[in-house]
Amino acid sequence: MKIASIDIGTNAIKSKIFYTTPTSIKCIKAMRSPIRLGGEVFEQGQLSQNKLDQVIKTIRGYEKIFIKNEIERFDIIATSAFRDTANSEEARRYVETAIHHPLRVISGLEEAKLMRFHPQAQTGQTKLLIDLGGGSTELYLRKGTKIEIRSFQLGAVRNMLKKDQKKEWDRLEEWLISVKPIKKLTGIGGNIRSFLGIGDTEQLNIYDFHHRLALLKELATEEKIHKHQFSPDRADVIDDALNIFRFIAEILETKIIASTKWGVSDSIAVELFHEIYSKNIRIT
Repeated sequence: MKIASIDIGTNAIKSKIFYTTPTSIKCIKAMRSPIRLGGEVFEQGQLSQNKLDQVIKTIRGYEKIFIKNEIERFDIIATSAFRDTANSEEARRYVETAIHHPLRVISGLEEAKLMRFHPQAQTGQTKLLIDLGGGSTELYLRKGTKIEIRSFQLGAVRNMLKKDQKKEWDRLEEWLISVKPIKKLTGIGGNIRSFLGIGDTEQLNIYDFHHRLALLKELATEEKIHKHQFSPDRADVIDDALNIFRFIAEILETKIIASTKWGVSDSIAVELFHEIYSKNIRIT
């Protein structure tokens, strides 16, 4: 069976297609549409009909691809931009009515909890996963059997537009101090993955991280695009995203920063996978 997921994010809309069996799930196609919802939400307070129509057009485009790929089931979720817009419920209904499919707007903590589906979430004695998006940053921390999840109103687009607030930085700092030290953190999202990809690596020690970040910050947006092949909507926000990672790593006394190809769309698909095949699980 083939299934799919759509993640309506703050900086882009992403979709993935998966091939599944009762015991496995594998991503076979990934798509990304750079529709920045956060620009309107953080500057004007709400999403316009024009922007929502872009969302609808994008989803319909994905649905055509789903039909060609014989997708049997798919789920759609929306994160920070949709939950923060003043017309959140109206926007959700407007999109749902147009596409005839449920759209789930999830909270920050729900988004953080979804990281439990990451293949690495249950490995090792300590694991910290950080999903840094356009509008918010979610953290999933497991120490032994204890799990903590947090969500903060700090994100690449939000911070670039200077809409971040000191109280959120203070709240993040307070929590980080309470759980430090953590030797290694794994970042989720295109910004950290693109940054580490400059050196064709999936992880860096903290010294190299700071050195490469300083070099990147010397480049103008256009230079980032031409030198590192960043997309325009990545090049203008990546410095702000990496500043959040740096802040977290310094307080946690982190030694290694890694990245992963995992994202919200993967977690949603794995959640759907479990739902579809749960009939094969016997509970006594």
